[in-house]
Amino acid sequence: MTTAAESATSLVQSVDWLAIAPPLTAAAVALVVLVADLFVTEARKPLLGYGAVAGLVASLALILPLHDGDRSTFCLTTGSHACSYTADHFTLVIQALVLGGALLTALLSLGDIRKLPAGEFWFLLLSSAAGAALLPASRDLATLVIALEVASLPAFALVGIKRGDRRSSEAALKFFLSSVTATAVMLLGVSFVYAATGTLHLTELAGRLGHVDPRLSTLAGAGVALTLVGFAFKTAAAPFHFWVPDTYVGAPLPIAAYLSVVGKAVGFTGLILVTVIAFPAYADVWGPALAVLAALTMTVGNVAALRQSASRARSAVRLLAWSSVAQAGYLLVPVAAAAYAGERRIGSTVAYALMYAVVNLGAFAVAALVARTRPGNRLDDYRGLYATRPLAALALAFFLLCLAGLPPGIIGLFAKVTVFSAAVDAGLGWLAVVMAVNVVVALYYYLQWTAALFRAPADGEEAQPAVRHRVPAPLTAAIVLTAAAGVVLSGAPQTVLRFAAVNLF
Repeated sequence: MTTAAESATSLVQSVDWLAIAPPLTAAAVALVVLVADLFVTEARKPLLGYGAVAGLVASLALILPLHDGDRSTFCLTTGSHACSYTADHFTLVIQALVLGGALLTALLSLGDIRKLPAGEFWFLLLSSAAGAALLPASRDLATLVIALEVASLPAFALVGIKRGDRRSSEAALKFFLSSVTATAVMLLGVSFVYAATGTLHLTELAGRLGHVDPRLSTLAGAGVALTLVGFAFKTAAAPFHFWVPDTYVGAPLPIAAYLSVVGKAVGFTGLILVTVIAFPAYADVWGPALAVLAALTMTVGNVAALRQSASRARSAVRLLAWSSVAQAGYLLVPVAAAAYAGERRIGSTVAYALMYAVVNLGAFAVAALVARTRPGNRLDDYRGLYATRPLAALALAFFLLCLAGLPPGIIGLFAKVTVFSAAVDAGLGWLAVVMAVNVVVALYYYLQWTAALFRAPADGEEAQPAVRHRVPAPLTAAIVLTAAAGVVLSGAPQTVLRFAAVNLF
């Protein structure tokens, strides 16, 4: 009896509520917004949006008390020190990125969801943000998969939330089918890994995978491969990228921005956690595989972006979609390099992700501004933008130059150089050459779009006076915040890159 009581006592543990506060706050506010929607009149529905923004700001603020980065909870109490939730520096930086991305998405949405069900929209966005904030803290495969699905499932509904819109419904279906397939493959891989090792905790997997029973080695290898294939879908790595352009075009523009940044951050965070922490014993397998995927992804994305017709409807969003595929290829390079040169190379991916998140959200914010007067959102619609909205044109030019890696977007240049160096230092010279060629190719369409902003309007078109359409304050705030963040990052790029390289792992 005493033994049973002691055993029961050993299983009891306290929960570190402060450590789990950021995702928990976003989830709690999501429930509050959903319930409040039942009692709020139609005229007061905008208050739900402001409540969602306040909830995301609170979630971001709760990251600050955790700056020491040494808190863990939901830990095993039977001999092992493995934990399911860890708020280290890597976790906090990714949580700041995804919650900041969700906040900017909310600002873009405040003036753009008049015809959408407000309560459902804000509930789904906050729920997805809560899952995205939980994922970087996950340190076992079960929690990792749950967090990934909590982030993904609401996104399906957000893509298809424009009721009666055929394009939106088609985009949601493609996104749903591809993501469900990825999850099924990933769960099969996780089950194989668990069967071979007897554990789901990432830190314990690292040790046990190196000493698997020879009779189970094939099962373990298959599990590792299938798990990585599932994450390749989530990161939109080629050849698992086919859902991206149609999904971005069919989704509401703020949700396309959300998927391009937060959705991508979620996929890459999961990929980093399973490769660097859980599967280092199979680095000789996933290292070359990710290097090939990186080369293929950046090439496919850039070639497809080159083929976009300026007169095609929604060609601006399509170009940003294919650009995001190419950027995913760049983000994969340091992860592949970590297999050869150690986990510190992961800092390059995080630094690049921070730069990409800021400038890509800014580009989508300007696209949302243009779409208010030109719903077709063609690349041709941006010609002469400087004559009508000079500040928006300058901001978009800055964002595009950052994505291209050209001055004055210094942070984009430094991020690309850091990723390039990670490949070279890891002995992946061929991958560095492929990346260099792709960067040059991408210059064409980024500079072509940038130049169009300052050209005279096409013959037969008159510049639209900016005073005819009042820009919502939240949309203006989103453009200003992303531009300011880009300028600040460009002012101290070495500090950002050094922090990411030294303090995250």
